[in-house]
Amino acid sequence: MERPFVALVLVGIAVVVALLLQRRKPAPPAGQNWHVPVQLDRSDFNRPDAAWLVAVFTSSTCDTCSGVAAKAAALDAGSFGPVAVQTIEVGVEPELHRRYGVDAVPLILVVDGDGVVVKHFIGPVTATDLWAAVAEAREPGSTPGGCDNHM
Repeated sequence: MERPFVALVLVGIAVVVALLLQRRKPAPPAGQNWHVPVQLDRSDFNRPDAAWLVAVFTSSTCDTCSGVAAKAAALDAGSFGPVAVQTIEVGVEPELHRRYGVDAVPLILVVDGDGVVVKHFIGPVTATDLWAAVAEAREPGSTPGGCDNHM
């Protein structure tokens, strides 16, 4: 009679220890939830009449930002082209960063003429991926498989 009671107590202790150890396990890290605007007021940016805007939000303290801005600048089609590119550095234009809730840089937004963000990139991006995203936004189906994996 004593053996089943001892076995039951030992099983109970094992369950309690297992529950305590389970609670001590650290929670998994939270995912990155950066804010990405879905709409911009085109009058806040250069050349609001351009068919497309590539807005590059940066910071002078960000090592990656200058390379991303340079890749985007190559897309600028000049004063009368369909693509306007503007770099918005937080130290120079902090109000635009605040207004659109930009909390991570570099952030690239590909924006249509109505101000709708159709593609975005957070962090480093290759020139090929950026240029393909702009081409696909301007002319859907122009790139193999589209560029939807970046949004």
